[in-house]
Amino acid sequence: MAKPESTVINTNVKQKDPSTALVIAVTTRAIFNLEEEHKLYLEKGKEEYTRHQQANQDKPLPPGTAFAFIQAVQYVNKKILESNPAERDLFDILVLSNNSPESGVRIINSAKHYGLEISKFCFVSDEDSTQYLKSHSVKLFLSADRTDVCNALRRGVSAALVFQQEVQAPSTPLRVVFDGDAVLFSDETDQIFQEQGLEGALQYERAMEAIPIGDGPLKAFAMHLGKMRKKFGQEKSPIRTYLVTARSGRDMGIRAIKTLREWGLPIDEAFFMDGAPKGPILAQIQPHIFFDDGLHNIQGAQDVGVPSAWVP
Repeated sequence: MAKPESTVINTNVKQKDPSTALVIAVTTRAIFNLEEEHKLYLEKGKEEYTRHQQANQDKPLPPGTAFAFIQAVQYVNKKILESNPAERDLFDILVLSNNSPESGVRIINSAKHYGLEISKFCFVSDEDSTQYLKSHSVKLFLSADRTDVCNALRRGVSAALVFQQEVQAPSTPLRVVFDGDAVLFSDETDQIFQEQGLEGALQYERAMEAIPIGDGPLKAFAMHLGKMRKKFGQEKSPIRTYLVTARSGRDMGIRAIKTLREWGLPIDEAFFMDGAPKGPILAQIQPHIFFDDGLHNIQGAQDVGVPSAWVP
């Protein structure tokens, strides 16, 4: 039987309606840099880790990979409410943690220190905390633990693995970059490419040009983001979305563009890289987060200081 979660409500933050909000769950290691503490946990155990966190509960944790993304999301909420104070279609952030509530005080204090508008902190003793994602209507889950991410994807929740890195906080508006196949789209063409090579994949794309590509693991999140994006004109939107794909524009771009049109998903800019490295274009965009299923692309993004999340 699953152990109950302990949820701490942040009364300083206006509570959102989960039925209309875009709920994003982040783990503590995704939003804060807890690598030293995690090492202590692995080497000395839970009790020593808890003692350390309690002794340092008033010392703010340094920002982690997803920190700038959460800050930018907060900026979008501010702009939406300025436009319509009664708007309920907002971002809602909750922290999901395997910490005990006793060691979680430092997490709450750190969020307050940075002025992060996190509505709920869920401290779960159970090994698989992802079982609580659906009950909180989570649309995107960011974790530094691969097992967590795989469990969330199996439960039908958009999820990605963040790698701890030093990142510069980009300026607003919120900028989100999606890879195409196996992230925004299904991996159907990737599978043909693995089995039949490039020529087979090109033939498949030509034959399927009029048929939209299947849904990828992050489509639901992207669609909700697009819905919020449509509340603003293109010039004044606090959200910008990008497609940066290894597909070639000449041979494989038409179906991708037609699919986005069929979905009604607004993408501000699309880059068809034809297999070229993505790092240079990502360095130019400076996104708050970049989602890709290729670890080599994630490494390239990290090399130019771009916060990255891997979709396994």
